[in-house]
Amino acid sequence: MNIVYSAFRGHFSDSPRAIYEALLAQGSDGPAAGAAHTWLAAPHLRGTFPADVTTVEFGSPECIAALEAADVVVSNDHIPLDWDKRPGTTYLQTWHGTMLKRIHNDVLWAPEGRLSYLEQDIARWDLLLSPNAVSTERLRKAFGFTGPIHETGLPRNDLLSSSQAGEVRAAVRADLGIGDDQKVVLYTPTWRDDLVFNKTGPQDFEFAIDLDDFGKRLGDDHVLLLRLHNMVMDRLDITEGSAVRDVCSHPDIRDLYLAADLMVTDYSSTMFDFAITGKPLLFFTYDLDYFRDELRGFYFDLAEAAPTPLLHTSEELVAAIADIDSIATRTADRYARFRQEFTHLEDGAATQRVLDLLFPPGARGAGWTTEGDENRADL
Repeated sequence: MNIVYSAFRGHFSDSPRAIYEALLAQGSDGPAAGAAHTWLAAPHLRGTFPADVTTVEFGSPECIAALEAADVVVSNDHIPLDWDKRPGTTYLQTWHGTMLKRIHNDVLWAPEGRLSYLEQDIARWDLLLSPNAVSTERLRKAFGFTGPIHETGLPRNDLLSSSQAGEVRAAVRADLGIGDDQKVVLYTPTWRDDLVFNKTGPQDFEFAIDLDDFGKRLGDDHVLLLRLHNMVMDRLDITEGSAVRDVCSHPDIRDLYLAADLMVTDYSSTMFDFAITGKPLLFFTYDLDYFRDELRGFYFDLAEAAPTPLLHTSEELVAAIADIDSIATRTADRYARFRQEFTHLEDGAATQRVLDLLFPPGARGAGWTTEGDENRADL
């Protein structure tokens, strides 16, 4: 059996990684015993993959050959390549988060031809995962997907509820040189379509936090970790000696969730993942009107759903970080409702639910193949 994995078009991360690691951990007793595992890797990221992971360069002839020989393809995003999915192959699309921002057919604007090209990949999907009940029909409508959508939660988030969470937190903080007494603020702004596709906006990421104010008011006991979206992580130069630590190249954001004490975001789906930890969330929405009304559009009213008030200036944000304990106390009920709506499936068992979909217990022996439609699992 050949299993091919793709995460964000060449990363070793996210739900495909969680599924891969679970299959390896199950070993000879698992449903993928003896399988060949191949990852699609971006050229500049090949060095971030573990040495024992088999990779092929994303978009290369070897990549196309691997996809076309696969029995199972696991991806968390579109694979925008020209390849022929052979009969019997199962393509699991995990997607990569709960949506506040409109996606695919629901967006306010997209470059000409982009959506129609991505339709070719959607047509290959056999299974689509949903992180929660509120996302299921939004996913179906946005993608026009007529196949089965399974509400499983996201495998990438299982670590956040696991017994290893404390160990990972300590290891990441130690690796970043962060002391036990320091408060870590993880800043995860989303990408802007105009930045990537050059519609109307600037081509350099706008860092809207006043770092001088951050340092003066919060002191050295606060550390600001910057995690840009993978589509724009090359758009900002961090000045040496700045209060910002660039963690864009850290292999997997789930580790950073554990290392952090507080998240600041805007419209990113990271808000829903971080809420699983129960740690405080702040929303720095300095361009809310433009992003919501002109650039992308939302599926719901963020101000109404967010567990804490939206902040529109750097001064408001820094003041809120300084006052985070009292804000968390005042907004505890709102946070509880937010978590109930968006994280109700995140119980640490999402990966196993997904493996049971791919390899139904009792329906397949070790080394099963999907060669031919008659041998495919009833999914």
